[in-house]
Amino acid sequence: MIFDPAAPPQGTVRDWLDARAETDDIAVVFPETAEQLSWRALRDTARDMARGLVRLGIAQGESVAIVHPNGRDGVLALYATLYGGFRATMINLAAGPDAIGYALDHSGARFAFVHEAQLDTIAAVAPDGLQTITADMIATGADLTLLAPDQHALLMYTSGTTGRPKGVVHTHASLLAGGWTTAIAHDLSPADRGFCVLPIYHINGLCVTMMGALVSGGSLAMTSRFSASKFWEQADQAEVTWFSVVPTIISHLLHGEADPSPALRARLRFGRSASSALAVETQSAFEDRFGVPIIETMGLTETAAQILSNPLPPGTRKIGSPGIGFGNEVRILTPDLQPAPPMQEGEIAVRGPNVMLEYLRNPDATAATFAGDWLRTGDLGHVDEDGYVFVTGRLKELIIKGGENIAPREIDEVLYSQPDVIEAAAFARPCKSYGETVEAAVSVKPGSNLSATALIDLCKERLGAFKSPDHVHFLDELPKGPSGKIQRMKLADLIGD
Repeated sequence: MIFDPAAPPQGTVRDWLDARAETDDIAVVFPETAEQLSWRALRDTARDMARGLVRLGIAQGESVAIVHPNGRDGVLALYATLYGGFRATMINLAAGPDAIGYALDHSGARFAFVHEAQLDTIAAVAPDGLQTITADMIATGADLTLLAPDQHALLMYTSGTTGRPKGVVHTHASLLAGGWTTAIAHDLSPADRGFCVLPIYHINGLCVTMMGALVSGGSLAMTSRFSASKFWEQADQAEVTWFSVVPTIISHLLHGEADPSPALRARLRFGRSASSALAVETQSAFEDRFGVPIIETMGLTETAAQILSNPLPPGTRKIGSPGIGFGNEVRILTPDLQPAPPMQEGEIAVRGPNVMLEYLRNPDATAATFAGDWLRTGDLGHVDEDGYVFVTGRLKELIIKGGENIAPREIDEVLYSQPDVIEAAAFARPCKSYGETVEAAVSVKPGSNLSATALIDLCKERLGAFKSPDHVHFLDELPKGPSGKIQRMKLADLIGD
């Protein structure tokens, strides 16, 4: 399989992994452990594991859950699942027990690759019958069957405004196209090595760095997590040429004490920012201090990551814009879902080979997300005279904290589970560190002695600390519209700082 910038990748992940294995070039290095995997070793191990999964009686397209942080075992579990033709079901380790349990149950997974640090969590929330895969279980294999590009490859859950996660289904074709859009936007080649510090259970880590390397023939360095104090040292040690992060990480690096070495500065072609808007001041200050150009982009789980990117230097980068379409078409829709005139604000929509197949077992949500063959992003924006998209707001009420989408209703439902709570609404508060952070407002029964600490602790128990509100405000009554619906978006201004 040969990377062609002019056309989306053909075939399946298995085909591309077989092609890369024709050489013994490095595929992944792990700076924290000094381990590395060549493409050939990665393919051979993944193929053996896939044959073991076939012997377990797992059918093509059936979910296999992957409950792993970044690391060698997680990479092998993912590629084994994809190589065998099963649906890799990535479990978000930061989602909290309720969401993890829902994803395991909704996906229909009967088997799961589980990291040893997650065994207790999974044991507590897993549906009856879910089996943890051990090495002994897949030591003996069976023959693999043929795969097709349109078969299910990836299932990744993303929060929605309904509060229940939606299961985004990608085929082999759309998953590979997600790596291709990154590769063509950033001119990736076999000489490039990306730095993967974002979790591969998110679409950015999985598609931008992993699939980007697979399609372009490059390699990647992977750490278990981002470390501000070790980032530049790890990047230097691993000889990376680019990295993909979120604005929160850029801010942490900017305010940290460490600096890249002269050799790393010379080697780094660019850094990539995604998942939420990057503040203009932060981008300019980062580039001034470190001498590394930051390419702002935009993507969705539903589009296998990237839909928009600014060009590489010396191309025109418009700070404040996530750029132009690479490998996709972008248009602005009016409220009646018709194309908007130039410069008019409307909903951003996209179509291309990287767009998802569907939301698993949710035809209503799937239908509502598409306008013909255009995927509605839920974001508001306009396109300027040069074709650059500027995002001006969100139709959906998602809170975007550190690049992670948090559905306010998930938090509302936990707050409402406390009997003294009469009204509840979570909302976003601007935050320099995370872009947005979570707060909530409640009204309670007269005479209640319920405290904010008790409600925050309840949320942490049910949802995990990341999704829980930092502050809970007590109001006599929450603002409502004519229909009686709580007006969530007014809360931040109403409450003040």
